[in-house]
Amino acid sequence: MKFKFDHNNINVFDLEKSKKFYEEALGFKEIDRKVADDNSFILVFMGDGQSKYKIELTWLRDRKDPYNLGDNEIHMAVRTDDFDAAYAHHKEMGCICYENKKMGLYFISDPDGYWTEILPLKH
Repeated sequence: MKFKFDHNNINVFDLEKSKKFYEEALGFKEIDRKVADDNSFILVFMGDGQSKYKIELTWLRDRKDPYNLGDNEIHMAVRTDDFDAAYAHHKEMGCICYENKKMGLYFISDPDGYWTEILPLKH
């Protein structure tokens, strides 16, 4: 029996704001969308255009309050071919939430508070 990664899901409070963040911060593009027959939820799958791995943004129509992420120790990680340019871009966006210069990495936070670790290609 074998398994391979397909996608991770995160629930988002403002779908368009989150979608725009992932487009601007990481260059992810929408590759699929599913809308419930009763419009109670929308699933937007975004990808990097290089791998088959996806992030699924789930928006729930009846959600009235932002999500409480608790200690938020769960994160995804991406690698970039131009770490310095990525850092400058994210600094300009104001989304860097944690840096560890000694380890050569940093994290960005999306509109809902989910973190993404940014790593150079070689680490």
